[in-house]
Amino acid sequence: MLIVAFLLSQLANAQAKEIKDSSVLSNKSLLSFFNKFNNLTISGYIQPQFQIIQQKGAHSFGGGDFEPNSSNRFKIRRGRIKFNYTGHNKDNLKTVEVIFQPDLTEKGVVLRDLYGAIYENKFNLFSLTIGMMNRPFSHEVIYSSSRRESPERGRVTQTLMKDERDLGAKITFAPQKKDHLLYNLNWDLGFYNGPGLGNTTDFDNYKDLITRVTYTKIPLSKKLELSAGISYLNGGFIQKTKYINREETVNNIKKFVTDSSLSNIDGKAPRKYAGADFNLKFKQRAGITELRGEFWAGKQTATEFNSATPADIPKSGNVPSPLYIRNFNGAIFYLVHNFINSKHQLTVKYDWYDPNSNVTGSDIGKTGSNLTEADIKYSTLAFGYTYAFNEHAKIVFWYDMVNNEKTQLAGYTKDLKDNLFTCRLQFKF
Repeated sequence: MLIVAFLLSQLANAQAKEIKDSSVLSNKSLLSFFNKFNNLTISGYIQPQFQIIQQKGAHSFGGGDFEPNSSNRFKIRRGRIKFNYTGHNKDNLKTVEVIFQPDLTEKGVVLRDLYGAIYENKFNLFSLTIGMMNRPFSHEVIYSSSRRESPERGRVTQTLMKDERDLGAKITFAPQKKDHLLYNLNWDLGFYNGPGLGNTTDFDNYKDLITRVTYTKIPLSKKLELSAGISYLNGGFIQKTKYINREETVNNIKKFVTDSSLSNIDGKAPRKYAGADFNLKFKQRAGITELRGEFWAGKQTATEFNSATPADIPKSGNVPSPLYIRNFNGAIFYLVHNFINSKHQLTVKYDWYDPNSNVTGSDIGKTGSNLTEADIKYSTLAFGYTYAFNEHAKIVFWYDMVNNEKTQLAGYTKDLKDNLFTCRLQFKF
């Protein structure tokens, strides 16, 4: 019996040791797992909203056109979840960054960001980013929709850089060390496919060169701070048509004149933009007031009835469409006041987009002119109020007063009924 008892005791001790060793191994595995993903952060937001527009089926840049029999709607404007993995060295400076961000709405799932960045750690000044990312042009293009005061970006931004993103690569100069003399200077220089997210593949060999230089937090006084930037885009796409139209004045009538030379085929349809932006921030006891503005101007190639950047070679059936080259300008201005407790925010916004700055409303639709609705200038005066329940939830009440040029073109002889009210909730984590 003593021998049996001894053997059972040894067996019990062995099992206890095995359990302990297994527990230690399990803890080490869990620790290794958590250490591996210690630098991974997950964030996101959803933006459910209700909208009312003046007229059923109205065209709108406030989240898309309305259906023919509808003048009000509920929708999920954005539903983003962002995975961000950042690696650091022993000095806690970035070495690598990987971003993955899909957008989930009632329409389905769309990829918004997917890119990686590698940082040099000898001088800690440069980084290389490649993948699907925001195009580094102007302030509003790269400003997050979760932070932007207005529900949507300006008309010029949505028309010329729809969805803001494109596939490409960029080099960035941005010192990582805060004590560096040029810490507040940022310079991006990149090459991009051009079509944006409207086309997942590039349809020609032309690339868009985009660059932006910014300098932030320039102290003008104890209470006043300035940030400013300049941007430039030089790109275009292949011309598969010989019909290239340019605006000229013929017999005192402004119109498009067609160049039908065969040498136009396989040439480059130009897209050239220049931009400047600023941000004045005034800190006071009553809160913080910001005045932001940006101006765009340049040359855009598109089609007869649409000035938006083409996502593919424009065609009518299987035949390449004639192309139209226009000079344009546009601007966006924000006046924002955050009250001292930061729960309340008032915003006034004004923006315009003139797709053909060489003509006025009175030229469009004139007898002998071949100008179309794609040449009409639009301006929007908007205002809104935001209340933050806490750091994770806020509500926005916003009203857009949209004004178009009065023309001699049928359907555009007076201002369209497209003023829009938006009530949006945002939940953020």
